[in-house]
Amino acid sequence: MISELTCPIKCIFRMRLFLFLCIITHVVTGCNRKVPANSSTMSSADSIKADTSTTVSLPACISAKIDSIGQEPVWNPPAEIHEYELDGRPIYLISADCCDRFTIAVESDCNTICAPSGGFTGRGDGKCPDFFKKATHTRLVWKDDRERNK
Repeated sequence: MISELTCPIKCIFRMRLFLFLCIITHVVTGCNRKVPANSSTMSSADSIKADTSTTVSLPACISAKIDSIGQEPVWNPPAEIHEYELDGRPIYLISADCCDRFTIAVESDCNTICAPSGGFTGRGDGKCPDFFKKATHTRLVWKDDRERNK
Protein backbone atom coordinates (compact mmCIF):
# COMPACT_ATOMS: atom_id res chain seq x y z
CA MET A 1 0.00 0.00 0.00
CA ILE A 2 2.79 2.42 0.89
CA SER A 3 4.68 1.60 -2.33
CA GLU A 4 1.53 2.45 -4.34
CA LEU A 5 1.51 5.98 -2.85
CA THR A 6 5.24 6.61 -3.34
CA CYS A 7 5.11 6.89 -7.13
CA PRO A 8 2.36 9.56 -7.29
CA ILE A 9 4.11 11.56 -4.57
CA LYS A 10 7.44 11.33 -6.41
CA CYS A 11 5.77 12.24 -9.71
CA ILE A 12 4.06 15.28 -8.18
CA PHE A 13 7.34 16.40 -6.62
CA ARG A 14 9.17 16.01 -9.95
CA MET A 15 6.49 17.94 -11.84
CA ARG A 16 6.60 20.79 -9.32
CA LEU A 17 10.38 20.88 -9.52
CA PHE A 18 10.26 20.90 -13.33
CA LEU A 19 7.66 23.72 -13.35
CA PHE A 20 9.69 25.73 -10.84
CA LEU A 21 12.85 25.38 -12.97
CA CYS A 22 10.96 26.42 -16.11
CA ILE A 23 9.61 29.55 -14.41
CA ILE A 24 13.03 30.48 -13.02
CA THR A 25 14.60 30.00 -16.47
CA HIS A 26 11.91 32.19 -18.07
CA VAL A 27 12.35 34.96 -15.51
CA VAL A 28 16.15 34.93 -15.68
CA THR A 29 16.44 34.88 -19.48
CA GLY A 30 13.24 36.63 -20.56
CA CYS A 31 13.90 40.27 -19.75
CA ASN A 32 17.46 41.16 -20.65
CA ARG A 33 17.39 44.95 -20.27
CA LYS A 34 21.06 45.86 -20.65
CA VAL A 35 21.99 48.90 -22.73
CA PRO A 36 25.43 49.66 -24.13
CA ALA A 37 27.35 52.23 -22.11
CA ASN A 38 27.61 54.54 -25.11
CA SER A 39 23.90 54.47 -25.95
CA SER A 40 22.34 57.87 -26.10
CA THR A 41 18.94 58.95 -24.96
CA MET A 42 16.54 60.27 -27.55
CA SER A 43 13.75 62.74 -27.77
CA SER A 44 10.54 62.51 -29.71
CA ALA A 45 11.64 65.36 -31.97
CA ASP A 46 14.68 63.32 -33.05
CA SER A 47 13.03 59.96 -33.45
CA ILE A 48 9.37 60.17 -34.46
CA LYS A 49 9.31 59.00 -38.03
CA ALA A 50 6.51 57.56 -40.11
CA ASP A 51 6.99 54.72 -42.55
CA THR A 52 7.68 57.32 -45.24
CA SER A 53 10.42 58.93 -43.08
CA THR A 54 8.50 62.16 -42.70
CA THR A 55 7.97 63.80 -39.34
CA VAL A 56 4.55 63.05 -37.87
CA SER A 57 2.36 65.26 -35.74
CA LEU A 58 1.42 63.41 -32.57
CA PRO A 59 -0.64 64.17 -29.47
CA ALA A 60 1.49 65.63 -26.66
CA CYS A 61 0.99 62.63 -24.37
CA ILE A 62 2.21 60.19 -27.04
CA SER A 63 5.31 62.35 -27.62
CA ALA A 64 5.85 62.40 -23.85
CA LYS A 65 5.53 58.60 -23.73
CA ILE A 66 8.16 58.28 -26.46
CA ASP A 67 10.47 60.62 -24.53
CA SER A 68 9.88 58.57 -21.37
CA ILE A 69 10.68 55.28 -23.12
CA GLY A 70 13.81 56.88 -24.59
CA GLN A 71 15.10 57.58 -21.07
CA GLU A 72 14.76 53.90 -20.10
CA PRO A 73 17.00 50.99 -21.09
CA VAL A 74 16.03 49.46 -24.44
CA TRP A 75 13.02 47.21 -24.03
CA ASN A 76 13.10 43.55 -25.00
CA PRO A 77 11.69 43.56 -27.65
CA PRO A 78 12.34 47.23 -28.54
CA ALA A 79 9.37 49.56 -28.02
CA GLU A 80 6.95 50.36 -30.84
CA ILE A 81 3.93 52.61 -31.09
CA HIS A 82 1.37 51.93 -33.81
CA GLU A 83 -1.59 54.06 -34.80
CA TYR A 84 -4.96 52.42 -35.48
CA GLU A 85 -8.31 53.87 -36.39
CA LEU A 86 -11.24 52.62 -34.34
CA ASP A 87 -14.75 54.07 -34.69
CA GLY A 88 -13.34 57.06 -36.59
CA ARG A 89 -10.78 58.07 -33.98
CA PRO A 90 -7.04 57.43 -33.67
CA ILE A 91 -5.93 54.83 -31.16
CA TYR A 92 -2.28 54.29 -30.25
CA LEU A 93 -1.02 50.81 -29.46
CA ILE A 94 2.03 50.84 -27.18
CA SER A 95 4.05 47.63 -27.13
CA ALA A 96 4.97 45.82 -23.92
CA ASP A 97 8.37 46.31 -22.32
CA CYS A 98 8.96 42.61 -21.82
CA CYS A 99 7.56 39.16 -21.88
CA ASP A 100 4.00 38.33 -20.80
CA ARG A 101 3.01 41.96 -20.32
CA PHE A 102 0.07 43.73 -21.94
CA THR A 103 0.22 45.79 -25.12
CA ILE A 104 -1.79 48.90 -24.23
CA ALA A 105 -4.30 50.72 -26.47
CA VAL A 106 -4.71 54.40 -25.58
CA GLU A 107 -6.69 57.33 -26.95
CA SER A 108 -5.14 60.63 -28.09
CA ASP A 109 -5.22 61.91 -24.50
CA CYS A 110 -3.51 58.70 -23.29
CA ASN A 111 -6.58 57.35 -21.52
CA THR A 112 -6.18 53.58 -21.57
CA ILE A 113 -8.92 51.77 -23.46
CA CYS A 114 -7.78 48.20 -23.04
CA ALA A 115 -4.97 45.73 -23.59
CA PRO A 116 -5.86 43.90 -26.81
CA SER A 117 -2.88 41.55 -26.69
CA GLY A 118 -0.09 40.33 -24.46
CA GLY A 119 -0.21 38.97 -20.98
CA PHE A 120 0.21 35.35 -20.00
CA THR A 121 -2.35 34.09 -22.54
CA GLY A 122 -1.39 36.53 -25.29
CA ARG A 123 -5.03 37.60 -25.57
CA GLY A 124 -4.82 40.80 -23.53
CA ASP A 125 -7.04 41.82 -20.66
CA GLY A 126 -10.30 40.69 -22.31
CA LYS A 127 -11.81 44.21 -22.41
CA CYS A 128 -11.53 44.46 -26.21
CA PRO A 129 -11.27 40.95 -27.65
CA ASP A 130 -12.26 42.14 -31.14
CA PHE A 131 -9.87 45.11 -31.32
CA PHE A 132 -7.85 43.74 -34.23
CA LYS A 133 -11.03 42.84 -36.15
CA LYS A 134 -12.60 46.30 -35.74
CA ALA A 135 -9.52 48.56 -35.78
CA THR A 136 -7.60 49.45 -38.93
CA HIS A 137 -3.82 49.75 -38.75
CA THR A 138 -2.86 53.21 -39.98
CA ARG A 139 0.90 53.32 -39.52
CA LEU A 140 3.93 52.57 -37.42
CA VAL A 141 4.37 55.84 -35.56
CA TRP A 142 7.64 55.11 -33.79
CA LYS A 143 10.09 52.31 -33.14
CA ASP A 144 13.00 52.41 -30.71
CA ASP A 145 15.99 51.80 -32.95
CA ARG A 146 18.69 51.95 -30.29
CA GLU A 147 20.92 48.89 -30.08
CA ARG A 148 20.60 46.46 -27.22
CA ASN A 149 23.64 45.04 -25.48
CA LYS A 150 23.81 41.37 -26.45
